Amino acid sequence: MPGLLHPLHEGHAPIILHNAFQDAIDALEDWELGRDEPVIDVNERQVAISTVFRRLGTCTDILPARTLAVVEDLLPLRSAEFKAGSSTYADAAYSLWELCLQKRAASSEIRQ
Repeated sequence: MPGLLHPLHEGHAPIILHNAFQDAIDALEDWELGRDEPVIDVNERQVAISTVFRRLGTCTDILPARTLAVVEDLLPLRSAEFKAGSSTYADAAYSLWELCLQKRAASSEIRQ
């Protein structure tokens, strides 16, 4: 899906990507095993949540505290790696992308 998401500028993401990241987290929380990977609307286009996480994989912007709290809930075994005020979108994005891959594989196994 190249071209669907805005590029980063010197490690910084436009607000639309910050909002997409939050929407992707919300969709990840609601993702039921056995179902396809959720998609979200970004610029009136459907984008898989893993694509959003990959796009922000090099984003140096600091995660807001409320977003960090949700990430820690989704990734309890890795929560010690995250620090309020210094963890970036990139810090969370890679782990969330990995979680998407795991859920996608588990969902595929359930459907078979």
